[in-house]
Amino acid sequence: MTRIAVGPSSAPEWLRDAVRAGGCEVADYAHAQGLVWGDPRGADALGEVLRAHQHLAWVQLPFAGIENFVVHLDDERVWTSGKGVYAEPVAELCMAFLLGGLRHVIGYSRVREWTVDHGRYLLGGNIVIVGGGGITASLVRMLQGFNTHITVVRRHDTPLPGVQRVVTQAHLHEVLPAADAVVLACALTPETMGLIGARELQLMKHDAWLVNVGRGRLVVTDDLVVALRDQRIGGAALDVTDPEPLPTQHPLWTFDNCLVTPHIGNTRAMAVPLLSERVATNCRLFAAGQPLVGVVDVGLGY
Repeated sequence: MTRIAVGPSSAPEWLRDAVRAGGCEVADYAHAQGLVWGDPRGADALGEVLRAHQHLAWVQLPFAGIENFVVHLDDERVWTSGKGVYAEPVAELCMAFLLGGLRHVIGYSRVREWTVDHGRYLLGGNIVIVGGGGITASLVRMLQGFNTHITVVRRHDTPLPGVQRVVTQAHLHEVLPAADAVVLACALTPETMGLIGARELQLMKHDAWLVNVGRGRLVVTDDLVVALRDQRIGGAALDVTDPEPLPTQHPLWTFDNCLVTPHIGNTRAMAVPLLSERVATNCRLFAAGQPLVGVVDVGLGY
């Protein structure tokens, strides 16, 4: 029977259950052929394990975003991540953000008196989504009933189902001025670090909303603070921030046109069954010598 280690020792028991559900035996590092790593912030500890047990042929990481682990990636073993696992719940949160922002529900939630009418349709809106992965695919499907015009910005301009236009990152500045909302759903890489800063925020419409469900460092936080304070854009809905967690006294908490949620695109309750299924599936595939799901491109870092 194929043996899979689960680390670190503090990893939740449901990960070991998922390995067994995939038809594999849970083993210690020395006797395992693959490794399921359960600590999204334990990059240093993972590095120590891999240096001591170089025979491990496959490593499963818990999240889609693996920037903490990039330093340990190598071509000697197969790496898989949680890419695509959490796409549906994160896309659903995007829909809540888009409707809450554009329809001014977020703004109304901050007042305690009857006010004048605000807001605009999501229906027929121009939506720019940065990223071409699972979250984008799910969000595009959810947006179909709203008759939106969708532009996707990604590494290459290969067409995507349900998307009217796909452009590369080099054309981001061309598509921002017409956007009613900009959704960030891409990986954090050296190329996307600080992707949205002062220049990009100036290009956006005065009533456009920025939605970030990717990583906090995709946005230059200080520039966003200025844009929200001066009402240069309609607002921002952020499930991720830089820094994260966002300090209690940070100015982003003070703006009526900004909603911050504590990285709950997928909650623990949502994540357990979703990641369990991915782990079990990849254990079955690994044991059978078949291609795995969610393989990391070592060169790209995601």
